[in-house]
Amino acid sequence: MVTGAVAGGVLGALAPEVARHVEILGELWIRMLRMLVVPLIVASIIQGVGSLGDIRQLGKLGGATVIYYVITSGMAIVLGMILVSLIKPGVGADIASAVAPSGVETAVNIGWFDLIEGFFSPNLFAAASQGELLPLVIFSLAFGAALTTVGENGTLVLNFFEGIFGAIMKLVHIVMWIGPIGVFGLVAGRLSSAGGLDGIVALLVGLGLFTVTVLLGLAIHAGIILGLILHVAGRRHPLAYMRALGAALTSAFATASSSATLPLTMEGVESAGVSSRSSRFVLPVGATVNMDGSALYEAVAAVFIAQAWGIELSGGALIVLFVVATVSAIGAAGIPEAGLVTMVVVFQAVGLPLEGLGLLLAIDWLIDRFRTAVNVWGDAVGAAVVDRYVTA
Repeated sequence: MVTGAVAGGVLGALAPEVARHVEILGELWIRMLRMLVVPLIVASIIQGVGSLGDIRQLGKLGGATVIYYVITSGMAIVLGMILVSLIKPGVGADIASAVAPSGVETAVNIGWFDLIEGFFSPNLFAAASQGELLPLVIFSLAFGAALTTVGENGTLVLNFFEGIFGAIMKLVHIVMWIGPIGVFGLVAGRLSSAGGLDGIVALLVGLGLFTVTVLLGLAIHAGIILGLILHVAGRRHPLAYMRALGAALTSAFATASSSATLPLTMEGVESAGVSSRSSRFVLPVGATVNMDGSALYEAVAAVFIAQAWGIELSGGALIVLFVVATVSAIGAAGIPEAGLVTMVVVFQAVGLPLEGLGLLLAIDWLIDRFRTAVNVWGDAVGAAVVDRYVTA
C-alpha cells in the first residue's frame, strides 16, 4: 500500500496527464469495495451474533461478557471522536484540495427524526440499493439473535451465513491484494489535479497527524481506561497482568491477528489467575466481537476524512457513526486489515467518500498492529473482569 501511494504521488507530480488516465484504476478498485459492502455487513453481523450461541442461554457469564464488550467498544469510539475533534488532524492540512473527489456534499446532516426513522426500512432491498445501511444493521442483529433460538434449523442458516462470510472475505482478500494498484491510481489522479508536490506534502502532514491521533487514542484507551477498569473492576495490578500477557501482546503486534494470538492470550490470562471457565468463553467471543482498537480507529478515520474533505457532520451523523462503528466491531474478523473492511461500512453509513480509504491504506499496515494489540489487551481485561464478577 505504501509503495502504491508513493508511486502514485510521484506520477501525479511528474506526469499529470498520464496520472489522470490511470485514475480509473483507483475508481474501479473503489467500486469493487462498494460491491462487497452489503453482503459483507449482513453476513458478518449475523455470524458474529450467532457465535454467541443461544441468547436465551447466555446466563450470567454470557451477559457480563456482552455488556463489557459493548461498553468498552463504546468508550473507545467516544474517546476517538473527542481526540480527533480536539486535534483536528484533517483541518488545515489542505488534503481536500489534493485528493477530494468531485460531487461530495459539504455537510452530512441527519436530523433527529430522520435518525430514528433511519433505523428501520419497509424495504431492505431498497435500503441496500440506496446505501442506507442502518436498517440492514438492525435487521442483521435481530435476525442473527433470532436464529440462535430456533434450534437445528437456525444452526443450518447460521452455517450458511458463516459460509457466505468466509467467501466474501476471500473476495475481500483478492480486492486488498490489488489494493496497491488502486491506491496508485487514486493518489496519482487526485494529486495530478492538485498541483503535484505541494499535494504530496499536504498529504504526508495530514496522515502523520492522523497517525499520532490514533496512536494517542489507543495508548489512552489501553493504558488508562482499560487499566482503570482492570484495577477497579478486575482487582488486578495492570502492569503485572500485562507482563503475564507479554507473549500474547507481542504476537498480536507481530501478526496483526487477534484470532491467531488466541492460544497465547488464553495461556497468559490463565497464568495470571483467571479461571479456565471464564477464559475459554470470554476470549474466543472477544476475538470475534470485541475490537476496541479497531472501533477507535474507525471513529477517528471517519471524522478525519470528513475534516479533510471539509464535510461537516451533524449530531445525528455522529450518532450514526457511533452505532455503526460499534456494530461493525462485532462483525470484524480477527485477521489482518479486517478494520479496513468494516471501515467501508462506516464510511458508507455516514456518507463519506470511499476515496479517503485509499489514503489510509498507505499507513494502515502499521496502525493495524497497534490496534490489534489493543484488541487483545481489551479481551484479556474483559476475561479478568468477567471472571471476578461471575465467580464473586
